[in-house]
Order: sequence, then structure tokens, then C-alpha cells
Amino acid sequence: MSIILWLIRQVVLILIGTFFLYYGIQLLISAYDLNDPFIFIMIFFAANFIILISGTLIFAFVYRTFRVFRQSTKSDDE
Repeated sequence: MSIILWLIRQVVLILIGTFFLYYGIQLLISAYDLNDPFIFIMIFFAANFIILISGTLIFAFVYRTFRVFRQSTKSDDE
């Protein structure tokens, strides 16, 4: 039962990371409509930072999930 709760938690974290990745991309696209260069630079770097962090978190959650399932199938085979 605990593996199911852990898997649900991982899926929720992946979905949250995906939401922030989408939000960062939308923020980056909207930055190009701005006229003030200072605000453009600030939003541009903030959006790239959001994309970088959320992409890294998504990769880490997916990697951890695959690693746990690979270890559980190895222990089931033995």
C-alpha cells in the first residue's frame, strides 16, 4: 500500500512540475510583447529560471520513479 501512495505522490509532483514548466514557457513568450527593456530582461531571466528549475525537478522525479521500479523488479526476480 505504501508503494501506491509513494507513486501517487511522485505523479502529483511531476504534474506540479509540468504546470510550472508550462507557466514558465508562457511567461517567456509573453515577455517578448513588452516594450520596456528592463522589464523584458527581468521577466526573461525569471522565466528561464522557472523553466530550468521545473525541468530539473521533473527529470529528477521521473528518474527516481524509474529507479525505484527497476530495483523493485530486480528484488522480485531474486
